[in-house]
Amino acid sequence: MRYSNLFGKTSKSIQADADSANAKLLTQAGFVNKQMAGVYNYLPLGLRVLTKIQNIIRAEMNAVGGNEILMPTMTQESSYVQTGRDKMDVLFHLKGRDDSELVLNPTHEEVVTPLAQKYTFSYRDLPVSVYQIQNKFRNEPRAKSGLLRGREFNMKDMYSFHVSHEDLDNYYEQVKQAYFKIYTKLGIGDITVLTYASGGVFSKYSHEFQTFAEVGEDTIYFCGKCKVAVNKEIIDDQKGACPECGTSELEERQAIEVGNIFKLADKFSKPFDFEYADSNGKNQLVQMGCYGIGPSRLMGTLVEIFHDEKGIIWPKEVAPYAVHLVSLGADENIKTEAEKLYNQLVEKGVEVLWDDRDASAGAKLADADLIGIPTRLVVSKKTLAEESVELKERNKSEAEMVKMSELLSRI
Repeated sequence: MRYSNLFGKTSKSIQADADSANAKLLTQAGFVNKQMAGVYNYLPLGLRVLTKIQNIIRAEMNAVGGNEILMPTMTQESSYVQTGRDKMDVLFHLKGRDDSELVLNPTHEEVVTPLAQKYTFSYRDLPVSVYQIQNKFRNEPRAKSGLLRGREFNMKDMYSFHVSHEDLDNYYEQVKQAYFKIYTKLGIGDITVLTYASGGVFSKYSHEFQTFAEVGEDTIYFCGKCKVAVNKEIIDDQKGACPECGTSELEERQAIEVGNIFKLADKFSKPFDFEYADSNGKNQLVQMGCYGIGPSRLMGTLVEIFHDEKGIIWPKEVAPYAVHLVSLGADENIKTEAEKLYNQLVEKGVEVLWDDRDASAGAKLADADLIGIPTRLVVSKKTLAEESVELKERNKSEAEMVKMSELLSRI
């Protein structure tokens, strides 16, 4: 991609109400544009990052047998009345042309449960799990922190259906491990911990995945021995002790929630009379689990974790491009050589953003740091004199000269 053709550019101005690093940097660097409180447009750079995060999640959900589907964002309010969730204060309520009462889905239990019911008749049809990656809507009283708490946000939500609690437990553990694989691929595996949280009346605990961050709005208590944590909301119920080893030597930490999983049991199958015929022909209620993880929230979290005073530092797996090529100087030969290198990299399948603008060296280099692509290549009069390119990794302070003849193998 040539920067001159890119829709959405960097900005020197800071979003007036930016209350977090991700809100500030993603807007300044041209990844997102704020539509209104808690609602963002994803520009080309931002969409590329979001899509890469989604694909990492998609691969792991497929690996545990998830079937990807796509459900509507809007449904009839009567389904929420049926489950008793129609009074949730985060619901967006709509009225159809025929005066029908509608809602924008904050999650999809009310949609997926009757959907799965249509295809499930006996124990032979179970277990099964389905997931989607789609925007959700929650009427948050105070949208804040950029992509971390929005009114419209991107979510992967998966739902599993089982013949027994035991089968649900087994699958629940598989998904738990799949989530850790996702966080490892995103570069936050070593600072993300399984956190015990309230499970309501259906199980003693649910589980959150919390990433250590000073700006996190959640307070958790971390057990260094077991490498798990307890959410502040239930720490008193735990008598201040680790639920796994019982120690009270827990470290208070701030964290960002980056995923959650729940054993729903029959919470939603019961209102819909979702039953299956067991091997004896007797009807039994289907047992359910749900598993949420937000690609857009993860995008904001990565910026909160990986940035410096100059801008974003994207992990390689999700960076919008692998290489940021910068040509410095007005000499036509410089642009010609840079274009030649750009074409060579593209032909080799390397994702390249080429800053081909007629702008100052200072502006181009500052924008490269702000955007945060992992590898920066500079072509200038100085580098061409040495038949080289200046290579600098975004997470390192020093640059090096690499011969043109050796560059492709390095990249």
